[in-house]
Amino acid sequence: MSHNIIQVVTGENGRKKMKCEISQCSKIQGTAIVLIKKNVLNILHDFFDKLTGKTVSLQLISAINCDPEDGQRGKIGRPAYLEKRNTTMSTPLKEGEVQFQITFDWEEEIGVPGAFTVRNDHHDEFYLKTLTLEHVPGHGSIHFDCNSWVYPAKFYKKDRVFFSNMTYLPYKTPMPLRKYREEELEILRGDGKGELQEADRVYDYAYYNDLGDQKHARPVLGGSTDHPYPRRVRTGRGPVDSDPCNESRLPLPESLSIYVPRDERFSPSKNKDFLVNSLKSIRQLIGPELKSLFDREFDSYKDVLTIYEEGIKLPDGPLHISKGKNITLEILNVIFGSDRKFPMPQVIQVNELAWSSDEEFARELLAGVNPVSIRCLEEFPPKSKLNYKQFGDQNSSITKEHIENKLHGMSLDEAIEKNKLFILDYHDVLMPYLRLINEETSTKIYASRTLLFLKEDGTLKPLAIELSLPHPEGDQFGAVSNVYTPAEHGIEGSIWKLAKAYVAVNDSGCHQLISHWLNTHAVIEPFVIATNRQLSVLHPVYKLLHPHFRDTLYINALARQVLINAEGVLEATVFPGKYSMEMSSAIYKDWIFTDQALPEDLKKRGMAIEDENSPNGLRLMIEDYPFAVDGLEIWSAIKKLVKQYCSFYYKTNDMVRQDSELQSWWKEIQEKGHGDKKGELWWPRMQTFDELIETCTIIIWIASALHAAINFGQYPYGGYLPNRPTISRRLMPEKGSAEYRELETNFEEAFFKTITAKPQALLGISLVEILSMHSPDEEYLGQRAPGWTSDTEPLQAFKKFQETLEGIGKRISDRNIDTKLKNRIGPVNMPYTLLFPTSEEGLTGKGIPNSISI
Repeated sequence: MSHNIIQVVTGENGRKKMKCEISQCSKIQGTAIVLIKKNVLNILHDFFDKLTGKTVSLQLISAINCDPEDGQRGKIGRPAYLEKRNTTMSTPLKEGEVQFQITFDWEEEIGVPGAFTVRNDHHDEFYLKTLTLEHVPGHGSIHFDCNSWVYPAKFYKKDRVFFSNMTYLPYKTPMPLRKYREEELEILRGDGKGELQEADRVYDYAYYNDLGDQKHARPVLGGSTDHPYPRRVRTGRGPVDSDPCNESRLPLPESLSIYVPRDERFSPSKNKDFLVNSLKSIRQLIGPELKSLFDREFDSYKDVLTIYEEGIKLPDGPLHISKGKNITLEILNVIFGSDRKFPMPQVIQVNELAWSSDEEFARELLAGVNPVSIRCLEEFPPKSKLNYKQFGDQNSSITKEHIENKLHGMSLDEAIEKNKLFILDYHDVLMPYLRLINEETSTKIYASRTLLFLKEDGTLKPLAIELSLPHPEGDQFGAVSNVYTPAEHGIEGSIWKLAKAYVAVNDSGCHQLISHWLNTHAVIEPFVIATNRQLSVLHPVYKLLHPHFRDTLYINALARQVLINAEGVLEATVFPGKYSMEMSSAIYKDWIFTDQALPEDLKKRGMAIEDENSPNGLRLMIEDYPFAVDGLEIWSAIKKLVKQYCSFYYKTNDMVRQDSELQSWWKEIQEKGHGDKKGELWWPRMQTFDELIETCTIIIWIASALHAAINFGQYPYGGYLPNRPTISRRLMPEKGSAEYRELETNFEEAFFKTITAKPQALLGISLVEILSMHSPDEEYLGQRAPGWTSDTEPLQAFKKFQETLEGIGKRISDRNIDTKLKNRIGPVNMPYTLLFPTSEEGLTGKGIPNSISI
């Protein structure tokens, strides 16, 4: 028995510590929670026997006493081994998790442990979730939040090290732990050589040179002024035989085993397995194989509804589609199910036709899946920023006569002065690629500008749509444009509906490639890599940001293998086809980190102005702008949390400047992670506390709320193809042509011959259904695993953050039933919930996960 006299004392930074006067202390009891990987669950008992047979050893590392014979590293205790399982758990464990007992000899020269090593001499890896030590002499209990796969010792040059949940700036790290802290970061950075394997724990950078293959070349993105791009995680695979600049791709059976550090892969769960299998199956249906399965077009709105009401009838048995390829019923069932009905998208749940109204078309620019592209119109006619020598006159051909009679009695100048005119402008984005897309792919699209007017009731109405093509005699001769204005009946009404469809196609593609992929997935990846390379797990900023990076590297790696690669799902289902990623690279040229802050984004788009008398210091140009209203509350809550959290560790600007890890992190993000943006003056200098707060807030905003707002509405809005078509296959019919006569006599048939074909539509709908789902193990904004830090004030700040988010959720619900706020539900009677903080699992159209995890 041990006898301890324990008293509470206040230590550095106000932390409460246990001071123990020791009498006869000799043993430290611990409990470890271990997860066994899925493919050995069937031999679990055998594995337990081996674990308890002294094949897994742990050694405590002192946080107070150095070993002068080991480079001043902390003294290491004697090995201890996992013991029998604890079957009387008060807290239920997840599937595959097991709790082990472990007993350490307490040695006076160790004192208080600050870390421990793990050596795995078993032949299989396991996941070490936590270790908790009880009644540590001189301290009390100590918790280690590990959350990492431990591979057999043969894969490591040094035994794995895990630190306690204490938090230290680099220079405040106890001396015995400093070498371990530095060495762990060196391991994670790697040496930049060789192909990385599953057991490697290396975070490094590479260009996007892995999208093409031997048959389908794609330009390298990143590392050049022509095609700048954020960096992705390095795999180290060898080059393609035909092109040393491009990395070889994994063949289909192994394509979803692409390297990312093992801790970045999905946690074992049934839902995530479904995601991986679905993506693999979808990849196998790209190309003529899919077309041959579903060769009949949709020919009416009623025909589309059958996929929700009756399901998809699949062929029987194996399908020998093309030489060397066999699509099995099993693969089809993974995607479409056996006569499975697609869930009814929210946009048509209440009213099957309301989506087609002009009001709903406009409302979705404020409360739909892509509410980040609309701008306030500040000059008329809209002007182009394209190079005049290269592209000629690209200014808008919309005239005063087109719109002035639709401004509710206002003059054009008055409407602009009162901020009543808005624009959805995809002209300059698309025009440089329009000739390539229309001539070299099966797509036929326009560059578009859409003008809208803000009515007294707070809703928008479309005024005009301009559709433009390159001049037939050459780009330098400018654009050839036609302007269409609203009409309800006859051929004019049909033409207006087609014009809106062309705009919807542009909005769908730009949303997927730019708002979604580029501005969340791609730009965050370098922050994930740099954080793991330069910030220790002991660092306060690492602890703050780490939950917001969960699964991001892996979902991005899967995307490069299946979605954004040459001949991948996105090229098959969105209008730019093989120019998709190249076009997103052109947009990245204008990407500015600080503009990703929601207030800055709103101001840059003219959707808000500074106003110290308004909530959040901004006055919105459209008071009922659901994305902005809800988003500003979330943004402010995040920023308040970040400020309260960081102020506990950084008391002065000098502490920010003198933080060696923080400065290395920020330098590497600019010079490597976003290396094509190196030297641009808009980067925060990371010299002040305010710059640190703004930077961390932007990162968390992008990874959580921004991604949620533009991702989880994909199926609720885009699951119904006519509302958000992704491809247009022919241009507006010329008067007198057969297509024009068809438009006059049978609009629906002409409409469905113009937009996305049925095979690509079913593929796209299947994809957005998968990407719009929440997994059962999702962690939402404000949620963290217990024990992530031992510091009281940060824990209190997070508790207040959780309470704030609960209040925001209630206010969102209240706004959604306020009949004065017409943009909250619109003609489709679909409440805006994309920024509601939490959600149930599945297809809900709400909830803000901590990270970009799907």
